[in-house]
Amino acid sequence: MPEPVGAPMQQEGREPVELFRNVNVDWLGKKWYFLGFSLIFSIAGIVSMATHWARTGEPVPLGVDFRGGTEIQVQFQQRPDINAIRQALDAAGIKDEKIQPFNEASLNEVLISLPEQKDESSLDAGRQQVVNALHAHYNNPFSDTGVKVDVVGPTVGRQLEKQAGLATLYSLLGMLVYLWFRFQLIYGIAAVVACFHDTLITVGFFALTGQEISLTVIAAILTLVGYSMNDTIVVFDRIRENLRLSRRESLPDVVNRSINQTLSRTVLTSGLTFLTVLSLYVFGGQVLRGFSFALVVGILIGTYSSIAVAAPMLVAWQDWRATHGKVAVLPAAKRART
Repeated sequence: MPEPVGAPMQQEGREPVELFRNVNVDWLGKKWYFLGFSLIFSIAGIVSMATHWARTGEPVPLGVDFRGGTEIQVQFQQRPDINAIRQALDAAGIKDEKIQPFNEASLNEVLISLPEQKDESSLDAGRQQVVNALHAHYNNPFSDTGVKVDVVGPTVGRQLEKQAGLATLYSLLGMLVYLWFRFQLIYGIAAVVACFHDTLITVGFFALTGQEISLTVIAAILTLVGYSMNDTIVVFDRIRENLRLSRRESLPDVVNRSINQTLSRTVLTSGLTFLTVLSLYVFGGQVLRGFSFALVVGILIGTYSSIAVAAPMLVAWQDWRATHGKVAVLPAAKRART
């Protein structure tokens, strides 16, 4: 007879893949270690951003997309000498430029970034000044098609910065409302706090390492928010299911058991995704370096926060309500007496 729709798959070889069986880790018992880890990296990121703010007026290094300026991508006919290029620009009176290799070494490309100017005409003039300086110092260093220019004015940069911040904020608020209706408000708050925790640490890593945040990095952060939220929802869904099935079990035990039951899924999905973005970071080149770096850091922190930040917040909230004589919001009774 054909197997009815929705019947459990119990035949041999059709069980779900599990890396860990009968896991019994007391995750909540290690909450103070997790809290210390989160505080160390969060405070380090905040201090680094504050230091960068005091030095440059910006919390993190911003790319030309946000701060405005000119980025000139030059492809030379021979392998470029960064020091010689810097000397040529200094001789032409170009100051505060940033010169770095771009893409693969075999392509002989260099990215020259000029600081923000007060008006659009100054930006285009800076581009022409760089081209003239290189032509004057080198003998036909590149063809006319070997120069690509990205010019962003200060007004457009500020608009993009504001829109990027609003996009991140709206995504967090939308997920809060979604979890509020699907679960309860405390689930949504816990998940949003975990996502904010992930975003703060990821941005802090950019400030610590001095890497610029561009529009592609913002896209990676929004991807991270969605990925971390999905991982958290999987754990929350198992907690809610176990709360219905084990009403006489204490909430900490239910949370620990739920995390252990979803551990194989978490390690498999996060591990494979991490390997993918790590390969992108190693082999993707300079263009994708910021995007892939944000995902590498974010996936590690996002997976960690689903276990060590979001789920323990449910227990902390329940304990706080109990100490203040309020009714429990999660349907878990005290441990049954033996």
